[in-house]
Amino acid sequence: MDTDDIAPPPKKRTHELGQDLSKLSVAELQALIDTLKGEVARVEKVLSDKQSSLSAAEAAFKRR
Repeated sequence: MDTDDIAPPPKKRTHELGQDLSKLSVAELQALIDTLKGEVARVEKVLSDKQSSLSAAEAAFKRR
């Protein structure tokens, strides 16, 4: 078997929405906040890009 055919193991989730946070340490909670802030920024960027594309499409197909 070729090693290129082997998929890497899936990333382990460090947090699940709704998870009990009381068992996490202060450092783990801070790391989670940092991770979630990064994810929010990523989602906002994709949303902004999609809104721009939608606006451009609406302008291009607007009836005159």
